[in-house]
Amino acid sequence: MAILSTPLQYLTSIPPVTRAFTAATLVASSLYLWIWWTTGTTYIPWLTLVPGSSLFYPWTFATSALVEVSILELLVTMAVIPASLRYLERLWGTVETLKFIVVCVTAPNLIAFAFNWIEFIATRNADLFLYGMQYHGQMALLTSVLVAFTQLIPEHQVQIFGFFRVRVKTLPMAYLTFSTVMTFIGFQCPYIIIQFGWFVSWIYLRFYKRNIDTVSGMSTYGDRSETFALTSWFPPFLHTPLSALGSAIHGVATRFHLIPISVPQDIESGYGQLPGGARAEAERRRTLALKALDQRLANSANNSPVQNGASTSQSSRPSPSVPAPPTVDRKTSPAEMDVADTGASESERQ
Repeated sequence: MAILSTPLQYLTSIPPVTRAFTAATLVASSLYLWIWWTTGTTYIPWLTLVPGSSLFYPWTFATSALVEVSILELLVTMAVIPASLRYLERLWGTVETLKFIVVCVTAPNLIAFAFNWIEFIATRNADLFLYGMQYHGQMALLTSVLVAFTQLIPEHQVQIFGFFRVRVKTLPMAYLTFSTVMTFIGFQCPYIIIQFGWFVSWIYLRFYKRNIDTVSGMSTYGDRSETFALTSWFPPFLHTPLSALGSAIHGVATRFHLIPISVPQDIESGYGQLPGGARAEAERRRTLALKALDQRLANSANNSPVQNGASTSQSSRPSPSVPAPPTVDRKTSPAEMDVADTGASESERQ
């Protein structure tokens, strides 16, 4: 009975969003593979995102991410995405994880849809750019998860294929480089969606994700730290032009109130005028957390029995400014007693 209850206990321990998203991926992918196996067709516009048909099936902008078109892709997705979402959901909560999934799946699909229509307008090749590409799978979500891990645990090392050990913060750009190479050699679909997923997830985590400060209880938005700035993803020789471009775009977005203000103090300090400014929100939260930890350690040290005992013994000692009279611990001889009595009698006669 214990063996039979173990899988059930494991399933119930998975957070609800991760459990539902994983089940939906298995169902949608199995449905696509079953249709392909029985009919031999791979053109299923009501399951995958086809730029020429998606206006008639608008739900595919979100649900196409649930469809993996091969057994290998499905196995890779099941090995990576559920475990990653489980970690993020336990850290962020159900609502924020669901918002993260919806944004990082839907927005890249919308960008890919618009990009294909621009290519069609420029080339008039509808067979290739409108009906010859089907966007599917969770490549964009995988990129977004890697970006989130870069924000949370950048120095953590992972082992790939049992041989290579790399830091987490190097994985997104490696995946992005792979996407760029595959796009340039002619595999635009679905690999270009990796680039869109990286950009959307960084913007969302940088400016829009809602955070609850565990120390002060204040709601903040995004992560404005220098370590998560746009320039941190690129080589140093690109920092100057990217900083200028980012500042210009950020200024326009702030003027039209497209970016939420992180904290009220940012208005007074001028923070928010430049991406990754001096007053970084994540660094402020870390400082508050360190102060709270120092305060707890100080309180625990003051309340410890050793400290209380030391304080009691110190309070019982005389003050250093009023030294105690020395005490001579010895016996008085009979001769000294006679001298003392004689001196006392002479003083009485006088």
